[in-house]
Amino acid sequence: MPQKIVEVAPHSLAAKAGLKAGEILLSISGTPVLDLVDYQFLTARPHLEMLIEDADQKRRTVILEKRTETPLGITLESSLMSQPKTCANHCMFCFIEQMPPGMRESLYVRDDDWRLSLMAGNFVTLTNLPEREMVRIIERHASPLYISVHTTNGELRKKMLSHVHADRIMEHLKRFAENGLSFHCQIVLCPGINDGEELRRTLSDLSGFFPHALSAAIVPVGLTRFREHLYQLHPYTRDEARAVLDIADEVQEEMLRLNGTRFVFPSDEFYQIAERPIPPDEAYEDYPQYENGVGLLRRFETEFRAACRLDPDGPCRARRVIMATGTSVAPFMNALIASTAFPGVEITVKPILNHFFGETVTVSGLLTGQDLLAQLRGMEADEILITESMLRKGDPVFLDDMSLEELTDSLGIPVIPVPNDGADLLYALRGMEA
Repeated sequence: MPQKIVEVAPHSLAAKAGLKAGEILLSISGTPVLDLVDYQFLTARPHLEMLIEDADQKRRTVILEKRTETPLGITLESSLMSQPKTCANHCMFCFIEQMPPGMRESLYVRDDDWRLSLMAGNFVTLTNLPEREMVRIIERHASPLYISVHTTNGELRKKMLSHVHADRIMEHLKRFAENGLSFHCQIVLCPGINDGEELRRTLSDLSGFFPHALSAAIVPVGLTRFREHLYQLHPYTRDEARAVLDIADEVQEEMLRLNGTRFVFPSDEFYQIAERPIPPDEAYEDYPQYENGVGLLRRFETEFRAACRLDPDGPCRARRVIMATGTSVAPFMNALIASTAFPGVEITVKPILNHFFGETVTVSGLLTGQDLLAQLRGMEADEILITESMLRKGDPVFLDDMSLEELTDSLGIPVIPVPNDGADLLYALRGMEA
C-alpha cells in the first residue's frame, strides 16, 4: 500500500534529501511500506534506499545515511487510528455490545489490531491474525504486545469469544516467546466461567512464559443494563471477589519467590468489591498495567500524599466544593480527603449513580452529563470538581454528548475537570494553581 507524504519537516533529513509533500513513498530498501509500523521499523537503520514517486508518476531512488535513532521528518497520510482492523469476536462480556443505541459512532468501534497494541497499548485477542501478519510481527520484532487472553483453555476461550480460532492462543504465545517477543496479558473474569480452577490454570500457563510474559492483569467483567439477548452474567459478589484475590495472592507469592516479580495484578475494582485494602505502592512494582485500572488508586494516593509533604501548609481558598465521583471510588476519596486539613473549604464527596448504563457500572469514567445533572441539581456549592476521565480526550464532552459548558450552565455552578493525578486534586481542593 503506497504511502502518501503529507508533510516534510523543514530542515529535516527528508527535506535536505529533496522529498516533498504530495510524493509517494513506495518502498524502503526494497520492502514495501504497508503502514506506520513498517515505516518506523524500516527507517530505524543507518542506510536507507527510498523509492519515491512524484506527482507525474516518475520514480527515483533517494539514498540516505543517518544515525539509527534520527527521524526522517516525514508525516504520512495513512493513520492506524483511521483504519483499524476490527474485532471478529462476539465475547460474552463485550462492553461495546452492551452500549445503548443512538450514541456517537466512535463509541461502537471495536478494534482488534495488533498494530494498535504495539503503538497505543490496546489489547488484542489475535483471533483475526493470518499467518502473513504473524510473520510480520516476528520480523518487525513488534514488542511488547498487549494481549487479551481471558483463559488458556482453548475450548473455553472459543466459548467466551465466540470465535472458531480463539483456541490458538497458547500456540500464538509460544511462538512469540520462541522468537524473543514480550507481551502483557489481560484476563477479564466472568463469575463461574473463567475464575476458580480455570484462573489457576491460566495463570500457571502464562507464568510459564516468563520472562516473555511480562504481566497479567485480572479485571472483573463490566455489566450494563443493556444486556438483552446476551449471555447471562452477574456482577462479582464480595465473596467471589475475595476468592479471586486469594488465588492472585498465591501466584504473586510464588512468582515473587521464583522470579522477583509478582507478575499478576488484580484491578482496583476487585479490591473494592472484596472490601479489602488497596495494596501498598511496592506491590505494583513499576505499574505495568496502570492503564488497565491496576494501581490507579494507590498511585493517586501516593501522588496526593507526596504533594502534601512537599507543600504541607499550602493556602486554601475558602469556598464550598462538591466532588462528584463514581460510587466505587467515593469511600476512597472520602477517606483521602478526611486525612488532610483544608481550612475554610467545605468539601462534599457526592457519589453519582449511573442510571445511564445501569447501577452495576460504578466507575467515574463512565458517568454521563445527564446523570451528573440529575443528581447534582439543587445542591449548593461554589464549584464542582469531576475527573477529566469523564470527558472525551481533548474535547469537553461527556459520553452522552452533553458538553461541559451545557452542564455548567444548567447547574449554575462551575464544573471543573481535574486530571487523574493526586497532586492535581490536592491543589484543586485548595483552590490554588499547582
